[in-house]
Amino acid sequence: MADSAEGAGPAPAPEAESAEGAGPAAAPKAGSPKGAGSALTRRGLLIGIGAAGGAGAMYAAMGALGLAPSDQDKQFTAPRRGDFTLRGKGSAKVVILGAGVAGLTAAYELGKAGYDCTLLEARQQAGGRNLTLRGGDRLTELNGPAQDVRFGQGVYFNAGPGRIAPWMVALDYCRELGIPIETFVNNNAAAYVHTNGRTVRARTARADMYGYVAELLAKATDLGALDKVITGEDRDRLLEFLRRFGDLGPKLEYEGSERRGFTRYPALDGGAALPAPGTLHQVLAAGTGRAITNDFGYEQATPMFQPVGGMDAIVTKLQEAVGADRIRTGAKVTKITNLADGVEVAYTGGVVKADYCIATLPPHLLARIPHNLGAQVTAALATPVPVAAGKIGLEYGTRWWELEDRIYGGVTETDLDITHIWYPSHDYHAERGLLVGYYNTGSAAELYGALTPEDRRHRALTQGKKIHGEKYRRDLLSSASIAWERQEHIQGAWVRWPSFDSSFTLLQRPAGRVYFAGDWLTHLIAWQAGAMESARGAVTGLHQRVLQSP
Repeated sequence: MADSAEGAGPAPAPEAESAEGAGPAAAPKAGSPKGAGSALTRRGLLIGIGAAGGAGAMYAAMGALGLAPSDQDKQFTAPRRGDFTLRGKGSAKVVILGAGVAGLTAAYELGKAGYDCTLLEARQQAGGRNLTLRGGDRLTELNGPAQDVRFGQGVYFNAGPGRIAPWMVALDYCRELGIPIETFVNNNAAAYVHTNGRTVRARTARADMYGYVAELLAKATDLGALDKVITGEDRDRLLEFLRRFGDLGPKLEYEGSERRGFTRYPALDGGAALPAPGTLHQVLAAGTGRAITNDFGYEQATPMFQPVGGMDAIVTKLQEAVGADRIRTGAKVTKITNLADGVEVAYTGGVVKADYCIATLPPHLLARIPHNLGAQVTAALATPVPVAAGKIGLEYGTRWWELEDRIYGGVTETDLDITHIWYPSHDYHAERGLLVGYYNTGSAAELYGALTPEDRRHRALTQGKKIHGEKYRRDLLSSASIAWERQEHIQGAWVRWPSFDSSFTLLQRPAGRVYFAGDWLTHLIAWQAGAMESARGAVTGLHQRVLQSP
């Protein structure tokens, strides 16, 4: 882990006259005689003050003598080591197929260890599914029209990944590469839950569900239904917890709560609380369970983060560290050949021969590339099934969700085919802003993906209006949508394994001199952290092999 400056002990006494490589002069031993001709130097004075009064006194004396600045113009930042380092230096040439997050991570880590890496990327830009769209970009897709992105200055749309959990290695790379981050609001009580044609605030949905569940359990506990399971003391503790958890009344009944929210919040008076909740049957029939537990899992739990200015900051910094001259775009791989002493990769534009290869392309595309890696490898690559996913970015001239709905970041969960609406977690109170009008997967994504961009926007606005009303259509400046199954050289947002069986483990091992990497080879599928963890695993195995080679 990172080295810490704290607890490192006092620094050696500075010298008035510097000589690189010269050690500090020894202080006179106590009781040693001084010659009549000896003079007290500034250095000796400082050492004496330091011995008597400590480093602080010595530094103050240096300031008085004009030997140290009186203040710092820049806060000290202790050096940090990376969380992952290949031990020892390797010397081999590696060709990496794909310049997405997995490929860039592999090249970055191998480069630090001395390897000569070349990346072949079929698309016209690096990043893969880490794609951030801005004004001036042009988005093409298979069997569909291109879109010219017309977002305003400073407005961006994370068309791919949009959030990072704090435990994920992606956040470590943000730190190591110097990428500033900010909080991504994943759970906002002011956002909405829309199910069965009914729209309520997330806080209201949670309060009602938690309240009624607490009431049921509290009454069962009070009637002795759990006496065989818990002791009398545990019964009292559980009842006290349930009263607090559900905000129950003295009769252990849920009759509503201020947790549900207000139509007018308290200020000079007590405000106006929302009307009483519906019955238990009505709350259960609303089917809000999935929506209000979405952030319970380890992947979605608060807090989450995002790079400042767009998720592609990760790609930009990795490219800079790897070196743009090592990345060949527009280079579609056409053949992979394992050789006795290396690997040969043919692509549109030439042939590359290297000592090793790391293939990070989507498995369903890799399976179609001619190779001599064996039928088992082909079958394994064809096992995971690509998943469709789509997003639309809607840019508005005013941030009405903040002005009128008081929503600052967060996600509205729905049972509509748009699935989610994301509100921006940055640039609060700016004049304009962009929200994600849908983020859907599976059949819903395929439905939207088959539409033209104009029809996607029309459908998204129609569905969003059911939640936000007519203002959802007003003041719309521009939009851009993506259907990941229609993105050339990707053709899917991520993959789904029927089971993590022998095909999964087979591809985690090299096929000759060809290694595989990608989020699809981890249990963090669809996360950048999965791509990074897989890349680190592949380069570790490759590096150990090189070091053990004669």
